[in-house]
Amino acid sequence: MYKVVRILLVLAVLSPAVLFANEPEHGHDEHATSPSAELTPAEKRKQNTEYVKHHTSDSHDFGLFTNQSTGKHYGFPLPVILWDEGLHFFMSSKFEHGHVVAESKGNFYKLDHGKIYKTDAEGTILTKTRIDKKSGEEIVAQLKPLDFSITRNVFVTLLMVIFIFFIFRKTAKSYQSGLAPSGPAKFLEPIVIFVRDEIAIPNIGEKHYKKYMNYLLTVFFFIWFLNLFGMTPLGGNVTGNIALTFALAMITFIITHATAKKDYWLHIFWMPGIPWPMKILLAPIEVIGVFVKPFALMIRLYANMLAGHIVLGSLIAAVYYFSNYGAKGAFLGLTFFMNIIELLVCVLQAYIFTMLTALYFGSASAEHEHDHAEAH
Repeated sequence: MYKVVRILLVLAVLSPAVLFANEPEHGHDEHATSPSAELTPAEKRKQNTEYVKHHTSDSHDFGLFTNQSTGKHYGFPLPVILWDEGLHFFMSSKFEHGHVVAESKGNFYKLDHGKIYKTDAEGTILTKTRIDKKSGEEIVAQLKPLDFSITRNVFVTLLMVIFIFFIFRKTAKSYQSGLAPSGPAKFLEPIVIFVRDEIAIPNIGEKHYKKYMNYLLTVFFFIWFLNLFGMTPLGGNVTGNIALTFALAMITFIITHATAKKDYWLHIFWMPGIPWPMKILLAPIEVIGVFVKPFALMIRLYANMLAGHIVLGSLIAAVYYFSNYGAKGAFLGLTFFMNIIELLVCVLQAYIFTMLTALYFGSASAEHEHDHAEAH
């Protein structure tokens, strides 16, 4: 376990040097620039912008790096799963990084800027026209199949789930001997105790915290390890993807309200000890707050991690943009410094998400006996 963490930390710190060798994968040949050609400042800015977008966005293949001299991409394809008048399954290598139209069961599909569109055999995106009911205007929409593909973010997420499962399985087995913890347990035990004593018990209470501990530990380590892996050249921007943060926030929302006691609902719809005219005014605000809390949980993690990746990507691109070696060295040093700061942000965002989740669980499981006395 220590070795894995050390590798992740070293890769995170050294990622500017590795990422500097990676170039964005262009969706079209006509927009690509020869690797050996001198680029104008405008072309450099455009290429750097594409680089940042590429690093922070999802993709249908797992790119490792690009050879600067030949422009050849190295990596491996991922499964493409589409629903379009039936199920379509093929590997993303059929697209050849967006340069080729893929054929499946007589249908043709094109990969363009991370999205898959339905096309004809020549690669022209098919469209459909509908009439807007309000304005009466024609609206032309490009045809896209339902995309259930295993993208890079999905692949990394599944990989991290398997990784967490095995290290905690090994941790659990180390306690069966009855001796001192060994292996990953030596690293994980203090963190588990910290989550229990500093997050769960203070915010939920000793009476109810145990039933929430499994989820709190899972979400803490899941976000933290994903953040750490995202700092490496291979990890991408999983926690900076709003789909993942939405899913985590929704799980928290469901658990909170599925386990909420009657006091929780009473304090939302008919607050004890408050004059009834104020109850009528406050109830809609409390109901809105029920949905604002998971929304804030979702946006906080998404925005912080995405912003961090954009800043780091921009600094790395600046190293490539400037021709002056003094400027290159300054931006390279700043990038290393920001990588160290981002390592702190990785654990901080996992802690904040877990802390807020525990607060929501605590409000749902709290019991207010004095309020009932006032109500009666």
